[in-house]
Parts: sequence; C-alpha cells; structure tokens
Amino acid sequence: MSKESESITRRDRINKTLKALNPPWQIIPYRDGLDTSQLGCHAVEEYPTASGPADYALFVQGQLLGFIEAKRVSVGAEGVLKQAKRYSKTTFQGVGNWRGYRVPFLFSSNGELIYFLDVRQDNNLSRQI
Repeated sequence: MSKESESITRRDRINKTLKALNPPWQIIPYRDGLDTSQLGCHAVEEYPTASGPADYALFVQGQLLGFIEAKRVSVGAEGVLKQAKRYSKTTFQGVGNWRGYRVPFLFSSNGELIYFLDVRQDNNLSRQI
C-alpha cells in the first residue's frame, strides 16, 4: 500500500495527467477576486463551494463544467465521487440544473484510476475511464 500523500498524488500524478492532455490544462490556485470568465482550459485548485473546497474546478471558455475530487493512491477513486456530487450541488457558480446538480461533469481520481459521472444523464451511473 502506498503511503503517498494526497498532495503528492495531485502534484505527481493528476497534475501531470491534466497537463499532458490535448489541449493541456493550465493548473492555477484559487485566489479571491479570480476572474473565471477569462479561464479557457483551466483547472482551479481548492475552488470554494458552500460545502468546502473542491480539489479542482474545471473551466472551459469561462464556464465551470467539472469538478475533480482527488485522493491519495491508497484510497479507492470510485467511492469519492460523492464529494464531487456534493460540490456540484453546492457551487456558487453553475452552468445549469440537472436534478439539483449545477456542474455536469464530475471526476474522482487517486492518480491511477479515474471515475467519471455525467450528471445530465438520468441513470446517474459512474464509469471508469
């Protein structure tokens, strides 16, 4: 079992994966006064919601379209989608409303496995990607 901390998993695994995508995601920390309307393909770390900060908020062309909940390698990735669901329901900024979810694309990852949920679908089933 890995003793790797969540911060190491995020830095060494999840950030590298996001930066390797085409187009690459720019990873930035949240700060007060951040103008999210200017974010093109950005993952904002520690993005605030009414139920706590999301590990990553995914912005595309100024719209908040996803959340990623990260856990250390030793934690199962699928089980933590419930946190991303909570953030989607309690975000201060959403792009729609699908049965109370305000952000449509939810992910959880432990750096090795990635689970995805599109809350726009009525069946609300997650899948590994």
